[in-house]
Parts: sequence; structure tokens; C-alpha cells
Amino acid sequence: MKSIVVHAAHDIRIEDRPEEEPGPGEVKLRLAMGGICGSDLHYYHNGGFGAVRLKQPMILGHEVSAIVEKLGPDVTGLSVGQLVAVSPSRPCRECRYCQDGLHNQCLNMRFYGSAMPFPHIQGAFRQSLVADAIQCVPADGLSAAEAAMAEPLAVTLHATRRAGSLVGKRVLVTGCGPIGALAILCARRAGAAEIVAVDLSSFTLSIAKTVGADRVINSAETPDALGEYSADKGTFDVLYECSGAAAALTAGIAALRPRGIIVQLGLGGDMSLPMGAITAKELELRGSFRFHEEFAIGVDLMRKGLIDVKPLMTHTLGLNETLAAFQTASDRTKAMKVHIDFS
Repeated sequence: MKSIVVHAAHDIRIEDRPEEEPGPGEVKLRLAMGGICGSDLHYYHNGGFGAVRLKQPMILGHEVSAIVEKLGPDVTGLSVGQLVAVSPSRPCRECRYCQDGLHNQCLNMRFYGSAMPFPHIQGAFRQSLVADAIQCVPADGLSAAEAAMAEPLAVTLHATRRAGSLVGKRVLVTGCGPIGALAILCARRAGAAEIVAVDLSSFTLSIAKTVGADRVINSAETPDALGEYSADKGTFDVLYECSGAAAALTAGIAALRPRGIIVQLGLGGDMSLPMGAITAKELELRGSFRFHEEFAIGVDLMRKGLIDVKPLMTHTLGLNETLAAFQTASDRTKAMKVHIDFS
């Protein structure tokens, strides 16, 4: 089978890897669609992100949908030929955090396409994939590309849970890539009264507006535009910080009202924080990392038509166009979510 393998920064190859057969509780899948994530781009451009570095070749990818090709022994609830969204999250279910229900904090997590542990956890960008049946969520009624959006949607659903009640709240979103745009969709579904989105790209802001932002601000053109929201100790109740940029976090904190909540999703490395403002305004800083049960919830919301991710899906390229797909996904002036078609 063909697999997309990163060896180092700017060294991505399509390689042959052996297929596997499913064991008890497993299914063999024929990959349908794979979405290129920001972490995939970090591996491609930089060989990693933050302190995480590639130490061996690794199959990329964790946002995928697939067709069930073969059922292993004892598998029920799935059928051959069925479209499924495949969760990349494989917690051990045995460590103390899994036992406490914090599966996203699993001590032995096997998350597709991750160089955090060594040996690295190989990813899902391969024509054939054997997965645990429990990872596969039926996606009947969705397109393959929509089903592949379940993973980033789950990230923002988890963040929305971390934010607490959003009913009637004023929400600021900094960074309007796929995660920021999905955060807007989730905040609106959760009852936010007003959503303001900030980014450096007019293209991504146009999509932010399409998916529900009440106002968009291009901070490259009007760097001080958030200043009006900083009067009288601030305006917003909740900040989704999706850029991982210190400047965006600092500006967002200034615009938060006392006892506001910061939900940090962006992973751009360690940042300096304006601790004086956080302390004086009694702000809460809440990290948000991956997801667990939100994956199936996201698929259900899409199937019911309660969240529409289609405006984010801007490009689809074939497996033989992988390099072009990564280059396109890197251009935030024209691309939001780029999918690779494995079919």
C-alpha cells in the first residue's frame, strides 16, 4: 500500500508499506479521505513543533475517513462497505488518567502521526489501515471529506466544554485557521451571543464570517482594532486562543472582562504571559488538549445537520499530488482545509 511518510523538514515521500490484517476487535479499512492538519504542516516544514522533533521516518496524518473493508473476529456494529470517521485517539484505558475518565491525558496514548513518543506513533495517511473497531464511528449520510473533519471538530468541541456555559456570552476567537473557524461553529451552537474573530488573513476571515462570526478583524491591516474592546477592563467573557502566538494572546487578554476565561488551543511553543493582567482581572487560563468522547459527538452533530463544516473544505487533491496538497495547505491566503483523496 502507498503511505505518506515524512523523513525530515521538506522531505516527504510516498512509500510502499505492507498491509496488515485485522485481529479480534479490529477492522481493516480502505482509506477514503485525509485532512492535512497544522501539526502535519509543522512536521513537513520544520521537522516537528516546540520540543517535539522527528527522530525517525513517520507516516503522517490523523484526520481521516475510510470504508470498512474487512471485520475482525467479534466485531459488531459495523458493516463492510460502510463509511466511518476514524478517531486517531487510542488511549490505553488502563492508566490512572484513563481510569479517571481523562482519556485525552492517557500516559500511554497512541495518537496517529505523533512524534511525541519514541518510537513514533505511525499515522493514518496510508491506503489501508487496521484500526480498533471502537475507533470507527459510522458516518452514514456524510461525504468522506465531512467525515474526515470529525477530528478537528472534536478538538473544538472539547475546548467548548472546557470553556463552560457560553449561553449569552461574548466570545473572542484569535486565529482563524480550521480550528478557529470550527471554534466559531461550536461557540454559536453552544449559545454565544456575539462572536468576534481576529486573524492576519482576509481569506480565513471571510470563512470565519461565513460560519458565524458577527465581526471579523484583520489585525495586519488594523493592529489596534481590539483596543476598543479593552475599555473599562474589557468586554469579552471567553477567549478561544487558536493561533499559538504570544501577541494574539496578549491582545485577547486585554479585551477580556474581569473573571473572563481563556481557552488555549494554539500550540506554537511556550509563550510569555501578561501575568499582571491575568491576576488583576482574575482571569482563568484553561488549556485544551485533544479530545475523547467529543469525536463521536461531532460526527452525530454533522449527521444531524447541526454543524456544517463544508465551508471549511476548500481543496481536494489526489494521493499522487501529495506535495502540491501540502504546499496548498500551507498557503492561508487561499486554503482552509485541504484533503487528500485516497480513493
